[in-house]
Formats: sequence, structure tokens, C-alpha cells
Amino acid sequence: MNEREVEAKYVDLHCHGGAGFYFSDPNPENIRAAINFHKNNGTSQLLASLVTERIEVLHEQIERLLPFFRDGSIAGIHLEGPYLAHARCGAHNPSYLKNPTIDEVSRLLEIGDGAISMITIAPELEGALDVISYLSKSDVLAAIGHSAGDYDDAIKAVEAGASLVTHFSNGMSKLRDGEKTFATALLCESSIPLELIVDGHHVSREDVEAIAEVASDRIVFVTDAMSAAGQPDGNYMIGSLEVEVVDATARLKSNGALAGSTLTMNRAVENARKLGISDAIIENAARVLPQKLLDRTR
Repeated sequence: MNEREVEAKYVDLHCHGGAGFYFSDPNPENIRAAINFHKNNGTSQLLASLVTERIEVLHEQIERLLPFFRDGSIAGIHLEGPYLAHARCGAHNPSYLKNPTIDEVSRLLEIGDGAISMITIAPELEGALDVISYLSKSDVLAAIGHSAGDYDDAIKAVEAGASLVTHFSNGMSKLRDGEKTFATALLCESSIPLELIVDGHHVSREDVEAIAEVASDRIVFVTDAMSAAGQPDGNYMIGSLEVEVVDATARLKSNGALAGSTLTMNRAVENARKLGISDAIIENAARVLPQKLLDRTR
């Protein structure tokens, strides 16, 4: 790791945990350990991401994170679910997935007391476009992802006020899937930012290069780190789902699907540099653009 990365402090809008723990942990000391791990590895500000759970459990997890938001340890909370497509749910428990409603989302925001900065939604779900519009007007980032939607669904979501794409090219169509897909609509027909997990597994080198060529100023590096970040290979959990980490790559035991990453922001930047991405693009993707998005929620 070079001197630039040791000194650098980046903004991570999508991070579930590290140091062996999740931000959903009932023990505040474990939450603090996960925060400190990332802050010692290149992150200055982060959104604590929570995976799909029953709504009443999410209420409890949000309330446990509020002290960390209020003391500035985290910049906010990101709810990645439960408003996701079954066909693209990845490492989220499909039993808890559901359609969004404004009443339910407004209650989540009420419990969050200003801490909820972003919610990921599959825009093709019933009620999703209304909720995306509601979030946009409520100074909450409406991220779209974990979607089985098509080209038109993507365009409608952007028109409704979507602010960001959750881990572009994961939990959605790939660039190789055709000329008029959810992915190509967002890359070529929109101007909204695109999260990228640059770990060598989530997005191919070819796709990273294609995305950088078309949308260099719209890339947002995220870790999507799970609890195994900073930990040895072995067996872990995401919610109630079993995960195996081999060679620092996390996959569901049930079907081999990628289950978050073990990245830190320093490592993401280092990986991007190895791919030949310029320092200017990296600076924008790791610090400038995510900070601008975060500022929109304050």
C-alpha cells in the first residue's frame, strides 16, 4: 500500500460491516469495531448498510445505529432491502422480500430520525416508482438495484427521481446481455451515478473499462463489505444465510452467489489503480462524488 492510500480518506456509501461483525449486531462494541476497522483502512465516512430483514427487525437495527449516527461515527444508514426482486435478490433472504409502500417507508424514516440516507429498491415492483419519488422529495437517496427490470423500468425509475444505482452490474442485467437492457439504459441513457465494487470478482476488467469509458464521472466506488472484511477465510453468515469465504471472496453456500465483498476502500482504490484507472477518476469515484451524494441527504 502506498503513502497516498495510507493518508487518503474516502467515502463509502455501501458497507455492511467488517472485523468479524455487521452493523446489525446487537452489541454496540461490535458495531464500533466494524466502524473502526474501515476507518483504519481508508474510509472517512460511511453509510452503515443493513440487509433484508422483517420490518420489525429492521426497526430494531435502525434504532441501535442511531447513537453512532448522532455522534458522527457513521454518516447515515442504507437499507438494502427488503424492496428487492426475488429473481435478483443475491445474498438477501427471499422470505422477507416485499413491495414498498409510502406508509411503510415513511415509518422507517420516522424511526430513523434523519439517519436513513439511502434505500435500495427494485423499480419494477408494485408501488416502487411512487416510493422512489417520495424518497427523492424527502432528501433520501433512492438507489435502484437488485432488479429484474428491463430498459423501460430503468428509465421510469430515473424519471421518478432515482439518485444512484446499487452495485452496477450486480443484482441486475450485465452489459453483455443485450443492447436495450436495465444495465444499458442506466449506463448509456441516464446521468445518475453507478456504484462499482472493484474487487476483481463483482465486475470484470472489461466491464470496468467499458463503464469508465462511458461514465467516468459517474462512478462511485463502494466496498459492499460483509463481516469477513479484515478476517481470515472461513464460514460466516449474512443475516440467516450461510456464507463461505475462500481466497477473500464471499459466496453463499447454497448456490455460490457472491455475498458482498471483503474490500476496504484503500484496497478498492489500489485495485482500480492496477486496472489503469486514472487518479482523477479514482478521486472522483472514491471521494468527490460520494460526498456530493451524501451532502444531498443533509
